[in-house]
Amino acid sequence: MQAASEPAPVYAAIDLGTNNCRLLIARPVRDGFRVIEAFSRIVRLGEGLSVSGRLSDAAMARTIEALKICSEKMARRGVSSARAVATEACRRAANGNEFLHEVKTATGISLDIISTAEEARLALNGCAPLLEPPHREAIVFDIGGGSTEILWARLLGGGRTDVIDWISLPFGVVNLTERFGPGDIQSGSYAQMIDLVADELRPFEVKHALSQKLLSGQIQVLGTSGTVTTLAGVHLNLPRYERRYVDGCWLEFPTVIEQSRRLASISVPERALHPCIGEERADLVVAGCAILEALYRFWPATRLRVADRGVREGVLVELMGQRRQIGDGGRHNGWRRR
Repeated sequence: MQAASEPAPVYAAIDLGTNNCRLLIARPVRDGFRVIEAFSRIVRLGEGLSVSGRLSDAAMARTIEALKICSEKMARRGVSSARAVATEACRRAANGNEFLHEVKTATGISLDIISTAEEARLALNGCAPLLEPPHREAIVFDIGGGSTEILWARLLGGGRTDVIDWISLPFGVVNLTERFGPGDIQSGSYAQMIDLVADELRPFEVKHALSQKLLSGQIQVLGTSGTVTTLAGVHLNLPRYERRYVDGCWLEFPTVIEQSRRLASISVPERALHPCIGEERADLVVAGCAILEALYRFWPATRLRVADRGVREGVLVELMGQRRQIGDGGRHNGWRRR
């Protein structure tokens, strides 16, 4: 048993997606964990992947530089247990395994390429604290850079959930933007994006008729991703993005759709002027809006809950749960101090 004077172990989780590299470092506390450092950088690892089928040298270099920063932060914080996961870009790329080897050599970080099923489960676990009574079920979606995961879950109480079914759509903000451009209403590309995603989503709705279940008011809809958090920041008119105002907030879903259409009606430079969008997201944000509107087409909930949390938090929850089960606070998982 850990001595009273011994500091709590430090855990880290890295989520390397098609667009972003994200790190969380945390210590366990009685009701969960306390974040002691966070890092996020847009790396666009999947840039050009939909055309070439490979990760480009430039994208890999950007990503490795971000992961070096993660490794340095983990070493400085004395991380004792960590897990780093990679998602759609590495799943699809013909040179994905080669990239993982380069990352290990350059940073000491061992990336696990996880399945879409595990990605969805981790995102749900990370968001579980925001799923609340009186809702009995939830639709949870995670709009990524290269794919979008959607879960239908049952709420069991005490922050526990049970996945009833899930689907992974092969569309995210990066590959959809590469296919249609930055998206706008005038050219019709925004509507084309929505229709494409809706066609892929339709069988899931036909199978479960969730639109009818929504009418009961017992299904909560929650979104986690840069798209929904960005839209929340825009809607709240924040002078700069601040997680404390966004994470857990409720938005009127029809208002979010109106905001999405407004963004699709202005130019990329105009989008970039908003401090919650900026130049890095200006060309990608409307693709996320299109995915969101396709979801709304089938599931027009009154309100949407926004989560600035997801896979990273899910990884931390599982790491800390494993430690409690096996009593090992000094295990190094997928990372070594350099």
